[in-house]
Amino acid sequence: MQLVNRPIVHIPDLKSLANKPQKLKEFLDFQADRFNEPGFIPADPVSIPHRFTKKEDIEISGLIAALFAWGQRTTILNKSAEILERMDNDPHRFVLEHSDNDLKPMTDFKHRTFNGTDALYLMHFLKRLYTDGTGMESAFFPEPDTSSDAVEKGLVRFRKRFTQDPFYQKRTGKHISSPESGSACKRLNMFLRWMVRKDDKGVDFGIWNAVSPGQLICPCDLHVERNARQLGLVTRTVTDWKMALELTENLRRFDPMDPVKYDFALFGLGVESKSES
Repeated sequence: MQLVNRPIVHIPDLKSLANKPQKLKEFLDFQADRFNEPGFIPADPVSIPHRFTKKEDIEISGLIAALFAWGQRTTILNKSAEILERMDNDPHRFVLEHSDNDLKPMTDFKHRTFNGTDALYLMHFLKRLYTDGTGMESAFFPEPDTSSDAVEKGLVRFRKRFTQDPFYQKRTGKHISSPESGSACKRLNMFLRWMVRKDDKGVDFGIWNAVSPGQLICPCDLHVERNARQLGLVTRTVTDWKMALELTENLRRFDPMDPVKYDFALFGLGVESKSES
């Protein structure tokens, strides 16, 4: 899939930048600016929450798009749109007001290993979240947290919240990762980037305030890991939580207030090179 209206520029051999901090920073800043702009949105899962303006709709649709974000991006977008259609394209209202009859269209939903059982439990979980006064942000961060491990604690807290319910289905738990299991938590870190990062570029929403952009952890998937390794930003051989921390710490050398902006550079380069191969 081509990124929308993306001008082609010469990309240097990434390994040649690995031991040149200033040139590497200039390169990453340039690439981040290339991809962190509205043309990035249509082909990316972030386009799903961009359909909405209400905070709760953005959160719910964003979480769904993030949880579905593995495999082909066209399929991710189509399946995210499909489940939202089954929610009448009014996710917050549907979560609060759905009846048992409204849930029937969820029973045969399927996206890769996410099936009807998972969809039904997700609807139950979201309803509980928005009716007990918690809300999505507080499920991760119940109060402002300036600690260096705030995001790690938030991810652990969210999974525990997700699984501690009498109706919890064990099979559904695999869709909510946690640093406690060593997972890189790529999809949830991407979701947090959408919710927390604040700039004037129009891609991320910046509607959460309990943690700052400087505390975020970089989403670490195959594209990001491959480019980060060539640039000397990671040394671990396993894509896990420790790799995500290592990558983020190295990116903080270039921008401690907003290290995860470089996700646009690392991920975008991977997608672009794949689409042009």
